[in-house]
Amino acid sequence: MSTFGAFLTLALYAFYSYLYSRKKNPFLNPVLLSIVSIGIILKILGISYEDYMRSARVISFFLGPAVVSLAIPLYKQIRIVKEYSKEITAGVIVGGLTAIFSAVFILKAFHAPEVLQRSFAPKSVTTAIAMGVSEKIGGIPQLTAVLVILTGILGNAFAPELLNMFKVRDRVARGLATGVSSHGLGTARIITEDELAGAISGLGMALNGVFTAFLLPALIEVIV
Repeated sequence: MSTFGAFLTLALYAFYSYLYSRKKNPFLNPVLLSIVSIGIILKILGISYEDYMRSARVISFFLGPAVVSLAIPLYKQIRIVKEYSKEITAGVIVGGLTAIFSAVFILKAFHAPEVLQRSFAPKSVTTAIAMGVSEKIGGIPQLTAVLVILTGILGNAFAPELLNMFKVRDRVARGLATGVSSHGLGTARIITEDELAGAISGLGMALNGVFTAFLLPALIEVIV
């Protein structure tokens, strides 16, 4: 059981990655299918999430270095980052605000409780920041974490396809849209298709996290 979680995770991801490489269907997204499959297997075998995480801790350990490694393509593309600094700043501000307002106002339209509005508002930033912000603004951090993961999964599965659908061809725009809207999981997908877009996506993810952490606690009291 000591390595069961790591073996299961890697085996499923490798299998679904192979299927995806053959079919290129977004509904065969390896991240999405691996998460669903692991949940079903744990339920059938009666294995608790805590036991699974203990046996998969080696994968969790490498999450930090993987995030830090996003600085490498960003450094390689630093000239373009400087060239597009104004556009990137504007994109982070507009994208961050859109993520917040869309979540809150859709819930308002359905007369959702205020606590849900506060929990949904930080859904587009990375989990650690989102949970801290959610707690600070009166949301439910655990619910926010689930929403962040779902947002990332959707971005990982469908972001490039949606960008293609709307004919977004500019590489900087593609990366920024993905990183600001679907943080790390979206970045993990876009960087496999285009290193420049991936570098900008990582930068957008980081900047939107900082932007949301500073702005949302004050903004939420105005819009909720």
